[in-house]
Parts: sequence; C-alpha cells; structure tokens
Amino acid sequence: MAAIAGSASASFARPVKAVNVSSVSIAGLRKDNVSFRLQPVPQRFTVVCAAKKETVDRVCDIVKKQLVLPEGTEVSGASKFTDLGADSLDTVEIVMGLEEAFKITVEESSAQSIATVEDAAELIDNLVSAK
Repeated sequence: MAAIAGSASASFARPVKAVNVSSVSIAGLRKDNVSFRLQPVPQRFTVVCAAKKETVDRVCDIVKKQLVLPEGTEVSGASKFTDLGADSLDTVEIVMGLEEAFKITVEESSAQSIATVEDAAELIDNLVSAK
C-alpha cells in the first residue's frame, strides 16, 4: 500500500485520490487494471518550547560559560549539548552549574535524560515549581 507524505499545512484532512493504472509490471509479472488507493498520512505536531523563555535564556548563558564557547556561537533551546562539543563529563558539569545557578538538585536519572538546552530548561522549571 502506498502512502503520500506532504508538508505540514493548516488543514487536518486531505483529499484521498484513487489512481488507476492500466497495467503494472513488477519483477517480470504483469497485472492489468491495477488500482491503488492513496491514504492520507496524519499530521504530526510537536511542542517547540514548553519551558519559560527566561529559563531557556539563562540555561543558554550557563551552557556557553561552562563549555567556554567562542563569542558569537549560537545557542538556542533546540541546541544539543553534543552538537556544541560537550562530552559526558561536560554534560555533568553543565548540570552542576545549573543546580548551583537555580538552587535545585537534579537526580541522576533525570540528568541522564537531558540532551538539549530545552530539556534542561523544562526540567528546571518543573523542579522550581515543585519547590
């Protein structure tokens, strides 16, 4: 069965087309009057930023400082620590810097799930609101 994936659009339903083919030859086999019905693919949405902008900005500043990134290096909520050149030790140091700056304690299991600036900011917002 064939599926068509399109770009994201504002509409939730797309028309379904039926395609008629007079003959199809696959691996030497010939079939006449073959019909394909194309099924729509459901749209997938993601939440871009669940953390507060202020928290994301502070985390970006802390990450830049901890990794000693050159001036002008772009760090945003979507930035992955590994893309910024951080290894596992750097990530631990970033988490320690975040704990100190926000006066929170991050459990090891939670710290292992942090891969992006946004992940860290969300975790911080959750821990601060739980205080």
